[in-house]
Amino acid sequence: MLKQRVITALALLAVLLPALFYSQIGPFAALGLLLITAAGWEWSRLNGVGEAGSRAIGLVLGLLLAAFWMAGGLDTDWRALWMGVGLVWVLLALVMLRRGVVGWGRWPAGLRLMAGLFLIAVAWLALVQARMRGLEFLLSLLLLVWMADIAAYFGGKAFGRRKLAPTISPGKSWEGAISGALGVAVLAAGWIVADQRGLAHQGSLYSGLWAKGPTWTVLAVLGLTAMSVAGDLIESLVKRSAGVKDSSQLLPGHGGVLDRVDALLPVLPLGMMLASI
Repeated sequence: MLKQRVITALALLAVLLPALFYSQIGPFAALGLLLITAAGWEWSRLNGVGEAGSRAIGLVLGLLLAAFWMAGGLDTDWRALWMGVGLVWVLLALVMLRRGVVGWGRWPAGLRLMAGLFLIAVAWLALVQARMRGLEFLLSLLLLVWMADIAAYFGGKAFGRRKLAPTISPGKSWEGAISGALGVAVLAAGWIVADQRGLAHQGSLYSGLWAKGPTWTVLAVLGLTAMSVAGDLIESLVKRSAGVKDSSQLLPGHGGVLDRVDALLPVLPLGMMLASI
């Protein structure tokens, strides 16, 4: 299992890193579009759509976003969208996690399907526009999510006692979540110091927040960390409702695309929102 995970991760990095560091946005946007198409397929399956229908929905989602791209959508200022979608994610987290697995099944199937596809599409737009703002800005968002996950894992293993959401994700603990927040705090503080000392290009999310004041920075970083946890829990809730462990087996050893990007789905638009304020 570990060998399979490592091989898959290396293969993904071999494709992702050249696209990420390429000077033009095209390869990165196209790779993201491919992943979002797969995510649309997975989301449709999780919401009860048959295999053929799920493939068609994923393909249509990808084609619509490609048309949106060709029409100049990536070059438009979407500040109002980030504000609206950011609010939607916060409300979704509060409502869905409160209502739990049973509550999710009571939502109209069509609403669940379309709302999820819309939020997945917005995440792709946020991902690409974050890269257009600068590599350092995008990396600061990605590393926030990865640090929160890694620190939460080790903190939970070492200190975990109280369950965070036992009916949704029994492995997560409050101690793990707090460890994740502390890890992100260290990351943000280190990045800000590096920016101030000229070791980075001052294009990160954290330096942008710091320019608005320490209190704003702390609140924003904690909020993003909490929403990364919420994104993970929401996908776990949906999978439990669907009776599956992984969103798919598309990535051997890792599950599906949604399993890898669930925490990023709310963080990307919220990060763009904070950068636009």
